[in-house]
Amino acid sequence: MGGLRELAAPFVALGPCGVAIRDRLKHLTSQDENVLRLVGEHQGALASRDLRARCADGLEHSKETWASRKRDLTAQSSSRIAGAITKATHDQWALARRCQAAHIRNLEAGIGTLRHRLSLPIGAPGTKRAAGGYRSKGEWFHKSRRLAALEARHDAAVRDRQAGRVRVVRGGRRLLNTRHHLTQARLTEEQWRERWEAERWFIAADGESGKRFGNETIRVTPDGEVSIKLPAPLAHLANTRHGRYTLTSTAAFAHRGQEWADRITANRSVAYRIHLDTDRCRWYLTASWQRPAVRTIPLATARARGMIGVDTNADHFAAYQLDQHGNPVGDPHRFPYDLSGSAGHRDAQIRHALTRLINWAKQAGVAAIGIEDLDFTTEKTREKHGRRKRFRQLISGIPTGKLKARLVSMAAEQGLSIVAVDPAYTSMWGAQHWQKPLATPKRKMSRHDAAGIAIGRRALGHPIRRRAAPPPHDRRDRAGHRTAQARPGTRGRDGTRPPATDHAPRDVQPNGTRKREPSASNTVRDAPSTHRWVLDSLMHTG
Repeated sequence: MGGLRELAAPFVALGPCGVAIRDRLKHLTSQDENVLRLVGEHQGALASRDLRARCADGLEHSKETWASRKRDLTAQSSSRIAGAITKATHDQWALARRCQAAHIRNLEAGIGTLRHRLSLPIGAPGTKRAAGGYRSKGEWFHKSRRLAALEARHDAAVRDRQAGRVRVVRGGRRLLNTRHHLTQARLTEEQWRERWEAERWFIAADGESGKRFGNETIRVTPDGEVSIKLPAPLAHLANTRHGRYTLTSTAAFAHRGQEWADRITANRSVAYRIHLDTDRCRWYLTASWQRPAVRTIPLATARARGMIGVDTNADHFAAYQLDQHGNPVGDPHRFPYDLSGSAGHRDAQIRHALTRLINWAKQAGVAAIGIEDLDFTTEKTREKHGRRKRFRQLISGIPTGKLKARLVSMAAEQGLSIVAVDPAYTSMWGAQHWQKPLATPKRKMSRHDAAGIAIGRRALGHPIRRRAAPPPHDRRDRAGHRTAQARPGTRGRDGTRPPATDHAPRDVQPNGTRKREPSASNTVRDAPSTHRWVLDSLMHTG
């Protein structure tokens, strides 16, 4: 095993910690839409100013500055709206900091690869683990220039992080860049402007336990009546008491409706968000709440009824069912999906494939699904794979983060656990030990199917190899014990196997004893060691 990296132990992934459901607000009047637009624009402007102030504070942020910003916002809205805006601002700033750290790690990975390749002689061959030298002096020169550019970017990013500077765009940087490519996006300037303003609106409120129906700012009754607490400058638009505006549309959550109704009836906190889908010209209401931390089942319990190993690929899931001993059961299953097109299309494809996978797991009767703990952070750099653009696009297109989050949440609703395993060598060892033995004229085994078996066996705690290597034919003890054997202390692990009851010879009892003593041997090899053999002199002839 020399040269192989140490494998991480399998673990049961934590369950979901939150729930979000959505319903469309139908039959809104023009007055309702006008009020929602005015509220969104007003509170969106407040959120933009608060985010600017938070970014200016940087690492100097404290409770006093937070309280000061909240007091300034309360005068122009309300205390609850101000609290929701400041909390959203802090979440957005923290997300920008995490993205900044990921960008620095990506730059460090590219710089390390470039420095290694530039240190090698031109034309030096590479290995399986590291690339070789560059092929020509011209390529070496251009890569040295790129190294200088990456180092400059890295130094600037590190300085920004140390100073607490982040760059955040309310509405999204991708949508901002679309403004310069309206022809490719098939949008007019008016359409882009409408989408940009809608993304920057802020009509959201955090829930409060103990308050009426779990939220005082955006209140939804069990009958579905939706009312909004208007900010102070827009209080004249209220159509009910206490400065509230009640919409003509009602909300009825079809998914998890009973769970939502139980929460608001008990006055438990529920957060709401109202947004406009500019493509469809539809208004939506999203309700979300947190769940208490749920303890995951022990790993031994997850392994009790076998496992389904899943290999994640660019266009499908390759899954194989294994029993508790690690033996493949039945035929491989493949669940295809298409990750081209818009983000909504890709998300729907992933959900559909995961739904089919979970339904099959329920029918198989297993308690857990084994999947690789993938992370392509260091694999997406251009310096890692050079001119292999299609491979870089392939690994960049696999939504590992969203995939793991969706699989964990969807599996938890069906009572299934997710066992994450180290992805090292699963494809290589699976193809080596399982692809050919399981291939038959009626069963086509791919490398991905074999990788699913390897992942499942690793999740079950078994080695990927099919069986132990036999000892040398000349001497049993020369190479020691087998590579995979019974654990020390297992009773009878070194003994001989007793004969079976139904297949034992006639002179052998079921308990392994013979009826009569064996007859005397007539061969030289079986003679007693005390017997002396004398050579007859008559056998020597002259």
